[in-house]
Amino acid sequence: MKPITMEQVLKTFKEYFLMTVGMMLYSFAWIGCIMPADGTGGGATGLSRVLCHAVEHWAGISIQIGTMAFLINGVLLLVAGFIIGWNFGVKTVFCVCVISLGLNFWQSVLPEGDFLHLERILSVILGGILAGIGVAICFMQGGSTGGTDIAAMIINKYRTISYGKIVIYSDFVIIGSSMLVGFHIDTVIYGYVMTAVFGYTVDMIMAGNQQSSQVFIVTHDYEKMAQAIVDNIHRGVTLIDSQGWYTKKESKIVMVVCRKRETTMILKFVKTIDPEAFMTVGSVMGVYGKGFQAISKP
Repeated sequence: MKPITMEQVLKTFKEYFLMTVGMMLYSFAWIGCIMPADGTGGGATGLSRVLCHAVEHWAGISIQIGTMAFLINGVLLLVAGFIIGWNFGVKTVFCVCVISLGLNFWQSVLPEGDFLHLERILSVILGGILAGIGVAICFMQGGSTGGTDIAAMIINKYRTISYGKIVIYSDFVIIGSSMLVGFHIDTVIYGYVMTAVFGYTVDMIMAGNQQSSQVFIVTHDYEKMAQAIVDNIHRGVTLIDSQGWYTKKESKIVMVVCRKRETTMILKFVKTIDPEAFMTVGSVMGVYGKGFQAISKP
């Protein structure tokens, strides 16, 4: 067994710290923005809001939304464990607990009502943005919010349905069911608006974080160019044999795959090392391997 290094400890601490920040931000979005605007949403948190309202409306019992979310996710985790095995990670359980604690925490410390004094639509949109940012932070650290993620695993055990469809269908049903427990039609509409903003925010952040570029540089100073990229950006470089059709001179093309934000640094190297170089930059749909997205084991 390999000894645990300080680097691994710090990496793990960073991951769980950022997941905590993301889930607390997600919880604040619900308690501070969405619920004061009488909005709703999908997922386990949206279902918790519907059930809490139903219990209070019909039985007169007040339950905190975080407690209800913990119960729902707990049941889903148990069902998933018995049906598909206990193969969901510790991070999923951790995030579920932080969400539940965060919802109850913000519900206890924040003033009741619309303390931000925003228009309903603005409050719902802000809530969707903040919730999306929080979940994206969690996803980037390898975490999961539970809820529909767990439901998707259970359903895929028996039916081949894409994760996206399961989320869309479940959110549509959860938000629509809020009318059955006393919410008005405007709450349902705001719920769909919030879900759209939430999903768009998550997609934008995740796409920006994962988007990569493929760069080709035609230059006579290919050795100096390649070394500058390796030393400063720490990306692997591939040299491709080439020949100019007009000059008939043989040379090398420098090819590198990097994050989109790193292309600006490469452009600076090109301008400094060989201002007459020819450079093309193209977006790639996905990059798998060391330094990028890990290749999943079959």
